[in-house]
Amino acid sequence: MVWKSKSPPQIEAKASTFSQVLPLLILLIIVAGAGFVGYQIYLSVTKIRDSVDKRMAKKNVVFTKDGLKVGVKHVEQENYVDATQSWVVKAWNMGSHNPPPVKRR
Repeated sequence: MVWKSKSPPQIEAKASTFSQVLPLLILLIIVAGAGFVGYQIYLSVTKIRDSVDKRMAKKNVVFTKDGLKVGVKHVEQENYVDATQSWVVKAWNMGSHNPPPVKRR
């Protein structure tokens, strides 16, 4: 017959299932690796933050939502007021316009 070709018909080779799934597997491996690295960074940051909080608590410094709070250790209210009042009295006396009396021998 005239309409038949003399060359054998071409057969298309379909891609195998493995070659179709391979890019997806590579993507999942990359995403899993990035997630693992991110999780390890998160763990190390929280560990560092906890150790810093403990060190700062020993020095009586606390981080809060409002900011940094610094406490004063072992100072009673009365001692604090006495020291402050003494400083204010000294400043008042030094700022007065009357010179101190001169002592003669």
